[in-house]
Amino acid sequence: MIRKIIRIDKEKCNGCGACAAACHEGAIDIIDGKAELVREHFCDGLGDCLPECPTGAISFEEREAPEYDEEAVKKAQMKLFAKNQARSTHTGCPGSKSMQIQRQELSETEKPFSPAIQVSRLQNWPVQIKLAPVSAPYFNGAKLLIAADCTAYAYAGFHQDFMRNKVTLIGCPKLDQADYSEKLTAIIQNNSIQSVTIVRMEVPCCGGLEMAAKKALQNSGKFIPWQVVTISIDGKIME
Repeated sequence: MIRKIIRIDKEKCNGCGACAAACHEGAIDIIDGKAELVREHFCDGLGDCLPECPTGAISFEEREAPEYDEEAVKKAQMKLFAKNQARSTHTGCPGSKSMQIQRQELSETEKPFSPAIQVSRLQNWPVQIKLAPVSAPYFNGAKLLIAADCTAYAYAGFHQDFMRNKVTLIGCPKLDQADYSEKLTAIIQNNSIQSVTIVRMEVPCCGGLEMAAKKALQNSGKFIPWQVVTISIDGKIME
């Protein structure tokens, strides 16, 4: 079939591996010091690798290529996730390793009496949208929280009121200078997300995060309950 797929110019490629790290589908490998599209049926044509290439060696082209095989990608990702979980050490940056954090709910008698004593509600890592995998076991059946990174600093009860029992993704489109919609679309499409909560600040630049999440919901083709919560600069929930 004729479809959009990436093209790697080996003359420009410096073999840094940034594209392979950015490709959550695992379509790219570094072979003999150069990036190579080794699994064409793993390339979804979304191009997460393009902005990561420092030399501009990656571009899009339309040509004859195998159809994107979503099921094969999921199986490969699950296999890799299980392998990484079983290993005591792993290659790459330790801070970007995908992990699920188990949280045990406290009983009424165990809950802290003082509101000043807080319990972390984080259930997944990494949390940055740019670093998050497209597929991971913790996404399946998850309630997804997409939050502007400033919201946790402005709203005191962020962990308890928003993160509890949710998978958390954060970002700032102004600082990242990125459109998160393609990445969020892939996450919603590749996993059985139950609901989406978008938490943003009242400032205008946070509109980019809200629009990206709404666009991802629309482009996913799925009907998923969603809501937007706006936090004021002084830390209150706005009606």
